[in-house]
Amino acid sequence: MASVKAKYGSLPSNAAMSIDVEDWFQVENLKAVVERNTWDSRDLRVERNTDRMLTQMAHHGVKSTCFILGWCAEKKPALIKRIAAAGHEIASHGYGHELVYNLKPHEFKADIERSKKFLEDLTGQQVKGYRAPSFSITDWSIDVLQSLGFEYDSSAFPTVAHDRYGKLTGMSPGVPVVEIRKGFYEVCVSCVNVAGKGVPWGGGGYFRLFPYTLFRAGIKKILRSGQPYVFYIHPWEIDPGQPRVSGLKRSHAFRHYVNLSRGEKRFNNLLRDFNWTTMSDLLSRWKPAPKP
Repeated sequence: MASVKAKYGSLPSNAAMSIDVEDWFQVENLKAVVERNTWDSRDLRVERNTDRMLTQMAHHGVKSTCFILGWCAEKKPALIKRIAAAGHEIASHGYGHELVYNLKPHEFKADIERSKKFLEDLTGQQVKGYRAPSFSITDWSIDVLQSLGFEYDSSAFPTVAHDRYGKLTGMSPGVPVVEIRKGFYEVCVSCVNVAGKGVPWGGGGYFRLFPYTLFRAGIKKILRSGQPYVFYIHPWEIDPGQPRVSGLKRSHAFRHYVNLSRGEKRFNNLLRDFNWTTMSDLLSRWKPAPKP
């Protein structure tokens, strides 16, 4: 089957590649058994995994948006500088990977302000974009983001019910880019429309769970509909050698560990099969027309 990349060559891409740069022990699925005060003693694997992804993206000529966790940036500043030097967009994933709806507004502001300032000072790039941990976005958090100079968020997942995702008013699977405040935009993570319901098709565990040919077909369906496509992945998803922790709920263990051994090959195939761009580039071409 011909790839979209082969078919469309160097035409502007309507598919955005994004990487949520965090380490394996910081994810919500492991939170019940991995205490935050043990993070400093854990095996830090984010640098080696992200470097592998950078190598693959360079091989395929892909530029991505990296939503970087501030905690990781402070631990591995040289990695963040390499990401920026390679031409990838630097964006924020907050600092401490706290779910937004569990924070008070002043706590959220302190978290993202710390991350944004560190990333900008480190790379010299303006940080325009934000993605909430586990997509835990809220309406009130948008005002905080805009007050700190962010220009877009990519946390809305207009899908069927999920136990962790947050919600934004006015999102729907058929409207992927929305101006939710004057000059501030939401770029939704992609879903496929099945019987009027949004089925998650943006990456993560869904990317590892579904057969690759099926997942690729879903991306093509979205692109053929004339809508943009937004993909996300984490560095730990290409790392089957990461430590295994015990005591997890069965569902959490499944979500985190399913098909990790296939993650790197599938990521490489995805880079090969489609043209990719950054979130900011995609947004610049998909901004809704100014409101009268």
